[in-house]
Amino acid sequence: MLTSLCFLNASQIHAQVATVPGAAAEAPLTDAQVFYQSWLKTAQRAEGVIDANRASTAALEQLREDLVEFRDRFREAQTENQSRIETLEAQVAALGDAPEEGVDEPQDLAELRRRLTTRLANLRVPRIIAEEAALRANGLVIEVDDIIRERRKTVLLERGPVPINPENWPSAITALQDGMNAVLGEVKGQLSSSAVRRNIGATWPSLAISLVIALILLVGGRKLAVKGAPYFRNKHWKGTGVWSFVTSLLQVFLPYAGIVVITFVIDVSDLLGVRGTLLLLEVPGWALTLLAFRWLSKQLFLSGASSTLLPVDPENALKSRSLLDVLALLLVLKDVLGAFEHTTSFSDGALAVLRFPLIVIAALVLLQLRRIGEGQRARDNRDESVSETDAGRTLAAGAGFILNFVRRGAYLLGFVSPILASLGFMAAAEAMIYPAIQTLALIAAFLVLHRFLIDFYGLISGKGAEAKETLGAVLIGFLLSFAAMPLLARVWGVRDADLFDLWRKLLNGFEIGDTRISPTAFITFAVVFFIGYSATRFIQGSLRSSLLPKTKIDPGGQNAIVSGTGYVGIFLAALVAISSAGLDLSSLAIVAGALSVGIGFGLQTIVSNFVSGIILLIERPISKGDWIEVGGMMGYVRDISVRSTRIETFDRTDVIVPNSDLITGTVTNFTRGNTVGRVIVPVGVAYGTDPRRVEAILQEIAQSHPMVLANPAPSVVFQGFGADSLDFEIRAILRDVNWMLTVKSELNYKIAERFTQEQIEIPFAQRDLWIRNPEVLRADDPNSVKR
Repeated sequence: MLTSLCFLNASQIHAQVATVPGAAAEAPLTDAQVFYQSWLKTAQRAEGVIDANRASTAALEQLREDLVEFRDRFREAQTENQSRIETLEAQVAALGDAPEEGVDEPQDLAELRRRLTTRLANLRVPRIIAEEAALRANGLVIEVDDIIRERRKTVLLERGPVPINPENWPSAITALQDGMNAVLGEVKGQLSSSAVRRNIGATWPSLAISLVIALILLVGGRKLAVKGAPYFRNKHWKGTGVWSFVTSLLQVFLPYAGIVVITFVIDVSDLLGVRGTLLLLEVPGWALTLLAFRWLSKQLFLSGASSTLLPVDPENALKSRSLLDVLALLLVLKDVLGAFEHTTSFSDGALAVLRFPLIVIAALVLLQLRRIGEGQRARDNRDESVSETDAGRTLAAGAGFILNFVRRGAYLLGFVSPILASLGFMAAAEAMIYPAIQTLALIAAFLVLHRFLIDFYGLISGKGAEAKETLGAVLIGFLLSFAAMPLLARVWGVRDADLFDLWRKLLNGFEIGDTRISPTAFITFAVVFFIGYSATRFIQGSLRSSLLPKTKIDPGGQNAIVSGTGYVGIFLAALVAISSAGLDLSSLAIVAGALSVGIGFGLQTIVSNFVSGIILLIERPISKGDWIEVGGMMGYVRDISVRSTRIETFDRTDVIVPNSDLITGTVTNFTRGNTVGRVIVPVGVAYGTDPRRVEAILQEIAQSHPMVLANPAPSVVFQGFGADSLDFEIRAILRDVNWMLTVKSELNYKIAERFTQEQIEIPFAQRDLWIRNPEVLRADDPNSVKR
């Protein structure tokens, strides 16, 4: 409807702003004109209501909804035809600046400029109208919000009758009796009505069957749910808490369904009057509150999820559950009193007297829960062996502190509320005590739900109980915390309209340069990147396990291909995700340039290692499984990443070597290309031994070893005449150089054995000590005799 508004020319816009009855009779109004006139009427009505400030809050809320609808549609109109306007602006800019006055312009060029300018103005005028209307609507919405907030503030700060004043007690009792008598009177009137009796007589079979089903669900629903739990727990979800959680929910919903059916039977039978029917419609909600609190207390205190929010030892679990049931009953009684207030005339003093006991009892229950919890926490602090089983502690770092803060705040409000109520500030007291109870219940429900989702995640992932310590558990906690925020805000009186406005702003996102970041764009980016990342990992797994092992590529090359595929795949996934999300990063070029300077100075070592890692994966001077020596460290290459390389030494220790050291330093690769390598075994014999005889023995020993290759044959080298021995070397080529140390040890054993048999001496270093001027030593000896 509003789309056509952007195609009206200036005369049409003027006509729709100042429409004359005669003109309307001559030509029918377009949808855009009708919409705009409706907006003008609504705006004028809103301004009158705001100036008068006499409308009810409900009427103001409805007016606000109408204004928000107009505002949103006008804002949508501001973005329509953006591409066409940009095209026309580019065409006008291409014509250059208009000539100065008195300077002639070619006729065809002037005509083209006039047509383009006219079309551009016709497109801009509706956008200007829409922008003005959106600003006006937004201003009216703000004024309505201010009035509503001021009224709520006035109600909260308003002081009414004092409930502890005995003068108000008789009127409260009388008003409550009158309300109950009015309901009972209507019931008696309905029972005495012949039409009601005929209706029941005509429908009694179906009503009786429905009532029997309802009683079965109400009385035996819990037993049915518990009876079927062992089968599914043992057969399907054995060892998990998933089915236990589902069973506990069935124990709530089956009795609740029975109550709903009973309510339906009573409503259909028309046994109650107008007041009774209004109360009857609220019964399912009250029953759900009682059942939900009963379920929540059982989940908390019997499943060990209460150590943070409501820390209670097993001895006080039953008492604590009873206190929670009392809180649920108080919430129900508060709603019952509110329902009676709508059906019966209560004075302000009577309402204050009836509300006050509920507030006092609720405060006492909260304080009792605090006393029990503080005692258990003191015992936990003394006993360091107490294990923390609260699912809330896995939400994120600091979750326990937040929960403790919420709990203390709720108990503090429970202390302050009765004082305010006794002074007559009943609305303020109720605005504190009941939201505090609902906050504790809501957070406890999310803690239980968090534990269930972790159990479910452990079930589908196969991690079981270990799922509590994974990143997925933290992510689940974060999402639940985010989901709980609007519910908590609503509990504490934040209007739905304010939440919807906040949600709209969140959906609109925020701008960085010319790029708008919105939740939709973020989710699109996350989903597309996750799909690309998963596809990359799948391709890597297929290459590693299926395709590459069937080729003749060495293990190092296979590892390089798999790693390179991962880097390229992740880069492409990020690129496609950015494009799919509609993010324009061209405006971030300046920021990227500034970051590059910072990288050049502050992160040059990391960048150097990253580039070196890419070079290692492409050139492959070393590969996974190679035996290398670098920087005095020797071992096997176990992993090559983009930043560093992990080497496992012969001592079974891991050494992390930066990739830049492998590129710029000297690296000895003993197994590059193949595992054939040479071993050198030095041998020394005593002077006087026949060198040829030694050579023959060493040659025989080398040739007899199974790891020594026959071609090329091993050789024995007479190195020379050492200070203490004749020096020889065995130089042999091994089939697998990885056995170098073993072969060298075995050759030494064999040499020692043969030399012993051949009586060839292996010398050791001997030194003769010559002392110059020995007579000096004798002169210092007092016992020496002079000659």
